[in-house]
Amino acid sequence: MAGPTTAQRGAGKQEDAPDRPPRPGPEGRRVSRRRLLLLIAGAVLLLGSGVIWALYGSSWLRVEQVRITGVRVLTPAEVERAAAVPMGAPLVSADTGAIEKRLRQKLPRIDEVDVVRSWPHGIGLKVTERKPVLLVKKGGKFIEVDDEGVHFATVDKSPGHVPLLEMATGRSASLRRFGSDRLVREAVRVAGDLPDGVAEDTRVVRVDSYDAISLELGGDRTVMWGSSGAGAAKAKVLTALMKAAPKAGHFDVSAPTAPAVSGG
Repeated sequence: MAGPTTAQRGAGKQEDAPDRPPRPGPEGRRVSRRRLLLLIAGAVLLLGSGVIWALYGSSWLRVEQVRITGVRVLTPAEVERAAAVPMGAPLVSADTGAIEKRLRQKLPRIDEVDVVRSWPHGIGLKVTERKPVLLVKKGGKFIEVDDEGVHFATVDKSPGHVPLLEMATGRSASLRRFGSDRLVREAVRVAGDLPDGVAEDTRVVRVDSYDAISLELGGDRTVMWGSSGAGAAKAKVLTALMKAAPKAGHFDVSAPTAPAVSGG
């Protein structure tokens, strides 16, 4: 008896094989990728909308407090009033640059200020105040001058250990040539170069001209400093002279290589 033909055997194998799902064609794969991209885009949009709402629309991240550090003469209340931080506004929209500008304009005593957002509810103000190195007497009050020659505040009482600045230039050639602001800066340089002990004992820094700056110390002693140049050398020589002649009344270090002592 003849066996099954080749065609019959092939038909039997096809009947026994399990059904396989059809593979998607190129068009189907493109539709699936498009659907996935749409889902991702929707999720990103929802997330972004939620973040924007949290930052701007919700009551969670709003300005509720101002923290002030670094003040010495100024009070926290003065700084907060000048800063005019918009309380209750979204913290993310607080204009830190505008706050800094207001502080510098309204409070000249401020030398530097860092304005930072302190999440979730605060604004931080780190203040550095100017320090007076000289005083200019005007009427019964005193104008404070910092180490850059800036006249930044008027006070009723003289701060301790800050010398007076006397400008006795009149109509001198130095005043015409350099101007008063430059001469003030020269006096500031001299005050900054003084040895610690001399600086604490200095009562007056007197400017007669650009190269004739002198000091009045306690105990009726005087120092001719000259110009502001070679300040470190002059400070070293003055310290040595005062140790060698502690009872002298006048010291001249205008030419530090040829100093002089008199009186006493």
